[in-house]
Amino acid sequence: MRTGGLFGMPHLIYTMQGREGSIRIAICGGGIGGLCLAVSLSKHPHLDVKLYEAAGQFREIGAGVMIWSRTWRILESMGLASEFSKIAHAPPTGTQGVGFDFRRSDQPEEGFRFKLVEMPYGCIRFHRAQFLDVFVHHLPTGIAHFSRHLVSYSKTNSVPGPICLTFADGTSATCDVLIGADGIKSIIRTQMYREAAETERDAKLLEYIQPIWTGTMAYRGLIRVQDIPRGRSGSLHRTIETPMMYCGRSKYVLVLQHVVGYSISEGDIVNVVTFASQPERHGEIYEGEWVTECEQRELLDCYARWEPEVEQLLKCIEKPTRWAIHHLRPLPFYHKDGVVLMGDAAHAMSPHQGAGAGQAVEDAFILSHLLGKAKKENLCRFFDAYQALRLPAANRVLTGSYESGMMYEFNGSYSDNYAKLGPAIHAQWNWIDETSLESDLAAVLKLATTPARSAL
Repeated sequence: MRTGGLFGMPHLIYTMQGREGSIRIAICGGGIGGLCLAVSLSKHPHLDVKLYEAAGQFREIGAGVMIWSRTWRILESMGLASEFSKIAHAPPTGTQGVGFDFRRSDQPEEGFRFKLVEMPYGCIRFHRAQFLDVFVHHLPTGIAHFSRHLVSYSKTNSVPGPICLTFADGTSATCDVLIGADGIKSIIRTQMYREAAETERDAKLLEYIQPIWTGTMAYRGLIRVQDIPRGRSGSLHRTIETPMMYCGRSKYVLVLQHVVGYSISEGDIVNVVTFASQPERHGEIYEGEWVTECEQRELLDCYARWEPEVEQLLKCIEKPTRWAIHHLRPLPFYHKDGVVLMGDAAHAMSPHQGAGAGQAVEDAFILSHLLGKAKKENLCRFFDAYQALRLPAANRVLTGSYESGMMYEFNGSYSDNYAKLGPAIHAQWNWIDETSLESDLAAVLKLATTPARSAL
């Protein structure tokens, strides 16, 4: 075992042995958040950790993932910075970097920059599957169990008390703590809120079960850098070197739009996501599959007569996929009777701040430290502390992400008043460094271990 890192977190332990008196923890969901938590918890010998994944193997939907300096420090604390550096668009150095270059692009002539957002580390980008693989590589054997689709859980009225898990294949398992890392369509959130609505006689709690369509459709595609034509002067396309945000509002179709492009996979691939929004449809029930294939012509028609470099980029996407973007209403609670929500199960958000993965990693960071110090008899107090810190923080980013998307399409209160809009967009990322990880961790541990409860 090697030790060290931020807050003295141990880096690697290759085996995990349960023992009498240990806390049995079941994590349902093997995405970024669930895997990060499993790797972190496996370092604590008094925790018996099992991860149940519904699929036959670990896998991630989507192509690109971006994180900011706050999340990078957590990866450093886990001893994983060198491995993540190898798969980033470029190794993070800590120097000032570009978050996004915002450009007005909804016209056939060349567009213009109206805001350059810079911050320490800038925007750190990865291929999502490669990002997940680093956690998979550090997961001790015997923790992961595949093809375990959770159907329901049952529990006693006391906490701590055993929680029985029932899977679709007829198997079952028992744990002391159930972590719902099962995504935006979470089975665990559904049961938690349905039962809470019944026991508390509050039908409004049922409104938090189903995800909400934001009114936005996204088109996604990956482009090899070598397939993107150079400019007239022989220059590389902007998205290869700089994360770009092409902003506009269509004059030709009744939607608001913006286009995101940035390099991943050590700079060899450009990930492109375009957004077409109808804000008045926010909250409508979306009928049909959330993710489907579509024709290239549909994508090109949606962004017809945008500036040349946008059209040049979109013409390189031969087989785009169409995504209905959903998010959750900000939840009022994250835990009940030993069952805890994290990641997209707790705060699935639109992707406009590139914050979803980072928020899941931050959940895992806080939960792992709390559970590392918890005992069976005080679990509820530790989960109260987790909720007190993470619920308002993550809900703020959830709400802010949706608001940011409107700003990119000149649909916020500042419209296209660039002098006010630019600083407002930049301020949307203030959550990254308003507090430090050290101060947040100290506060949540104090709250969890102090008998007299107080608010953070």
